[in-house]
Amino acid sequence: MARDLTDKVVVITGGAEGIGYEIADNYLQKGAKITILLDINETLGAEAVKKLTAKHGNNKAAFLRCDVTEDMKTVSKWIFDSYKVDILVNNAGILNDRAVKKTIDINVTAVAEWGLAFWDHMRKDKGGNGGTIINLASIYGYRVDQFLPVYQASKFAVMGFTKSLGHVANFERTGVRVIAICPGFTETKLTDQPATWEMGQDNEFGKFLKAQLWQKVEAVGKAAVDIYQKANSGTAWLIEGGKPIEEVAK
Repeated sequence: MARDLTDKVVVITGGAEGIGYEIADNYLQKGAKITILLDINETLGAEAVKKLTAKHGNNKAAFLRCDVTEDMKTVSKWIFDSYKVDILVNNAGILNDRAVKKTIDINVTAVAEWGLAFWDHMRKDKGGNGGTIINLASIYGYRVDQFLPVYQASKFAVMGFTKSLGHVANFERTGVRVIAICPGFTETKLTDQPATWEMGQDNEFGKFLKAQLWQKVEAVGKAAVDIYQKANSGTAWLIEGGKPIEEVAK
């Protein structure tokens, strides 16, 4: 069953650039009412709103400075007091295996905290209108190799959170759909120079990266529209090499 993005209020963490920005742009192209971009970088946030406003019109984009590990309660309260949110895109992330705690704080804890807060805001059994939560996982949420063990662990956690919170029993009770996007290797600042733990395999990792199917962030932004329209709650979807989306096997 297709879902319509027309007049939807969309909140995107890490929305000032990269995949988050592309999702905002594509959702506005499909008729979203407004995209609220949350990001720690104020300069990029202001630039993103300027570009989206020029392209889509006034009041189509807003920016709030936000550290997803610290500001969830204050920022989400302001949003909930101002809007009935239809979509949360949990996009903010980090790729740095040398920063173990920070990786878990941003990639796992923040995803769960923001997801649960917006799930409660949207749920029909608590007075909400229903909605959709989209978690940015990764092909590393279900594939395994010998590189980036901390990052892979964080994305496996995102997949577990998505499948549990998005379970059909929870969806039927609340009307809140929870789905995951699993991008393959994508050209972003995150992947430009990934910080790896010293494991004595830098040469192997370099060769491995060159051999992968890389894609542009624009491909993920477009895929996010297809996934929003097609995905059932509790499912995860792969976008790799810019090819059409496909559901990740359970």
